[in-house]
Amino acid sequence: MMEKWVIEAKKADFQRLAEIFQMDPVIIRLMVNRGISNEEKIRQYLYGNLTDLHNPHLMKDMDKGVAAILAAIEKGQKIVVASDFDVDGIFAGMVLLTGLERLGADARIKTPHRTLEGYGLNLRIVEEAYQEGAGLLITCDNGIAAFEALERAWELGLPVVVTDHHEVAYESLEDGTRRYLLPKADAIINPKQPDCPYPFHELCGAAVAFKLVQILYEEKGISLEELDPLLEYTAIATVADVMDLMEENRILVKEGLKRLARTRNIGLQALMQVNQLDPKNISAYHIGFILGPCFNAAGRLETVEQAFQLLRCTNAKEAYRLAVALKELNDSRKDMTRKGVEHAIWQIEGADWKQDPILVVALEDCHESLAGIIAGRLRERYYRPVIVLTAVEDGYKGSGRSIEAYHMFEGLQACRPLLTRFGGHAMAAGLSLSRENLPLLRERLNRDAHLTEADLTPVVRIDVPMPLQYIREDLILQLEYLEPFGKGNRKPLFAEKDFRIRKAAIIGKNQNVLKMRIANSAGTLMDALYFGDVQEFGESAIREYGEEMWQRAFSGEDNGMQASFAYYPSINEYKGNKTLQVIIQNYRIQEAL
Repeated sequence: MMEKWVIEAKKADFQRLAEIFQMDPVIIRLMVNRGISNEEKIRQYLYGNLTDLHNPHLMKDMDKGVAAILAAIEKGQKIVVASDFDVDGIFAGMVLLTGLERLGADARIKTPHRTLEGYGLNLRIVEEAYQEGAGLLITCDNGIAAFEALERAWELGLPVVVTDHHEVAYESLEDGTRRYLLPKADAIINPKQPDCPYPFHELCGAAVAFKLVQILYEEKGISLEELDPLLEYTAIATVADVMDLMEENRILVKEGLKRLARTRNIGLQALMQVNQLDPKNISAYHIGFILGPCFNAAGRLETVEQAFQLLRCTNAKEAYRLAVALKELNDSRKDMTRKGVEHAIWQIEGADWKQDPILVVALEDCHESLAGIIAGRLRERYYRPVIVLTAVEDGYKGSGRSIEAYHMFEGLQACRPLLTRFGGHAMAAGLSLSRENLPLLRERLNRDAHLTEADLTPVVRIDVPMPLQYIREDLILQLEYLEPFGKGNRKPLFAEKDFRIRKAAIIGKNQNVLKMRIANSAGTLMDALYFGDVQEFGESAIREYGEEMWQRAFSGEDNGMQASFAYYPSINEYKGNKTLQVIIQNYRIQEAL
């Protein structure tokens, strides 16, 4: 796929700011490229802590929700927490349940069954809560779109506090304005509400729940140090739900990772152990690609109860057993996902809609819970919004993943008459529809998308064109100040052209890593590792230089091959020896002379 390489060129007095913060000017430039340009923003970005978080009282209906919860606890009423089955739902549920139990509440969690019921609050949960004598229902990571279920709770006289972070549905009026649609509830705590004065709107569901528990603890005089375990949960949810790691989210994740390194949660300890992770070196990457998927697998393939059992386990031996089961479940999910992706690619490549700006794929025999993961893989491959649908009894159910240029929730909102259910964000959404509406949905989404060729061309944003000789150990150590990396705070990317490939080797247990010895035009030599598609790299080199030259690289012979690399510098430590190396993120094989 053709990529457009763009050098970020935002302006600032890099030297002055570098002197103020005692940082390399390159580090300052990286922050400026991310919109962190004045002294106060830089200070918070580098050193922000919990005191920099906004006051939760600013959130609309926060005080109403707190009052309803404290009243229920004082009356000794049962409280039902209606969670969801993804990572954010699981940990939002744990935040609320832990907080409520600390306040002495009689609380329990109820979750939907993914296959039988789909995401979010449903009539069954409402009816069960009422029949069990609950005096209050609290939703977390869902509820803002649960109109039918909350109408039923209203009819039954069951008080409800909604905590959510998903987009608010609306109707477009003739004059071009919007009428926002809110469900019936005693309090709706969701910063995405257009009239919510809270300054930061990008919190995940667990973070909204965290804010609620923070005020509950303050009201009851409980030390805020007791929020530490809830920070761990909030950090995991924020990363796993792919929220922008900026402003409050950045602080929540940084502080949560510190506490996760010394977690007392036996279940989290066991899951890190079975995945061979060192808690002291846990990062956002490990949450996003190792721990998070294990919890997701529980809600996707089995029952989310397994995840809650692990997190609430108090016996180390039992926790280890549960963690092993969760890892095995995730390994099974990986295999099923691979087969689903292969089938989807086969279908797309043979379809007359292959060139559509928005790909809508129906997989009849795929486990419905894998739709979102498969959509994400297809988005990476084709760089366009993708919706993957799976067959269910009454039609199709699916998930979508988008690109920066397309707001998926808005797109589905315009197709609302075709859908039986939908919800989500700009970058991800879930939906259900009848079978006969599939062609209409594909047609309408693509008709209204207005995506250009430029929108559908992936952009590689290079922070600094930096020669190899500028890389130093102290600069790499300073780069750690910019972590955690993730959506909204991408890993810095440097680049240089005219590299010579002095030597190449394919290494790794699965022979899936390309290791090269490269030299720039100044003659600086360094090791480079590429963890991407090694076969495609080789094919690109052979297309330009021929098979013989590619093989000469493996023999360490002069081969004349040149390439441009976008990279991230790192330190390789082996048997006490440290050497500098680069990790190649993107490449361009240069034209043969």
